[in-house]
Amino acid sequence: MSSSAGGRGDDGAARSVAEAVARRSYGKLVALLAMRTRDVAAAEDALADAFAAALADWPEHGCPANPEAWLMTVARRRAIDGARHRRTGDEVANQLLILADEIDECEAGALPDRRLALLFACTHPALEAAIRTPLMLQVVLGLEAKTIASAFLMSPAAMSKRLVRAKTKIREAGIPFTVPEREELPGRLAAVLEAVYAAYAEGWTDPLGGDIERRDLADEAFYLAQLLVELLPDEPEALGLLALMLFAQARRNARRDEAGNYVPLSAQNPATWHAPMIDTANALLRRANALNAIGRFQLEAALQSAHVHRCRTRRPNWDEIVQLYDGLLAIAASPVVAINRALALAERDGPQAALDALAPYADDPRLADYQPYWAARANLLARVGATAQALDAYDLAIGLERDPAARRFLQGKRMELAST
Repeated sequence: MSSSAGGRGDDGAARSVAEAVARRSYGKLVALLAMRTRDVAAAEDALADAFAAALADWPEHGCPANPEAWLMTVARRRAIDGARHRRTGDEVANQLLILADEIDECEAGALPDRRLALLFACTHPALEAAIRTPLMLQVVLGLEAKTIASAFLMSPAAMSKRLVRAKTKIREAGIPFTVPEREELPGRLAAVLEAVYAAYAEGWTDPLGGDIERRDLADEAFYLAQLLVELLPDEPEALGLLALMLFAQARRNARRDEAGNYVPLSAQNPATWHAPMIDTANALLRRANALNAIGRFQLEAALQSAHVHRCRTRRPNWDEIVQLYDGLLAIAASPVVAINRALALAERDGPQAALDALAPYADDPRLADYQPYWAARANLLARVGATAQALDAYDLAIGLERDPAARRFLQGKRMELAST
């Protein structure tokens, strides 16, 4: 780097510049390093080494024109060296840290974004398909095992064990983390789409945007979905995922009224939705449909499009929605899809039909702590007149709900039912 802020042999000038940088930028530099290492203590240690190196180097070679960049470069290299030589800790995270450094130092690559490259690096064929997405969520996107477990309807303990087993296999089998070539990307896309969607869904649970970490996570996932479409414009599921996210983004601000109260989809004013986003989502869905390879995210997006159309026109289309859920169950069966299908069935055929459809899941352990199941069950039971059971279901749904506004909404529904 060029020298300008001090002459050779000037210990005082070097120390003065270092102290000024520490006052001005220490926190920012630690944050930038920690984003890469996911370890604040390691980031602080690496930055301390960089400052020590600066006090040894700058008096002899002169202070750099951009001291923050100089310190960041040295600290980053120290962090990588530490990861290479570390004998304890998360070896998978260390490997990805090293790979991230190699990606940053490579001027040209198959992928336009480091985070996206690391996601694809977690899709090695030697890893079982079921663990690829959870691994990405933890070691690349930084979600905790508890959050990942919730997305997969598992207990935190079970998900933690699954992740530990996967990392042990990676270490013992010597599975390498490398960025696949462009022609390999379509075959590895499914797990990446799942991870991007799960990250977006977690960020989506903060409707008011007050949780900066969650808001950043949602924005990052949305950005990655856009990149995936740019990178693989003829992949229908990438198009479907971006369409699905755009439908959600378009309604984001309508989920709360001015007082911050929860507003369900059926009560939202379509005029408050972001119309250009909805138009773009529908255009993406048409592009995906023309490729004649139906998939989960296309069907999810088609369902959102159908809901938007119903709310805008005020014309019931529940038969179409149930049929879309039937298709989704056929290719991506899960209790979550079954619950949403049951709610649509309740509008078409009545609440008892919906309860009958949910009966096979009554003892499913995956739903014991799944809040939407209990909220749906409470609503359906109330509609068939099973008040006592509905109140019990509301109690469970209220206790499991993380969003204060949604909790107040459910409490209001329970009070209304109890009063009748």
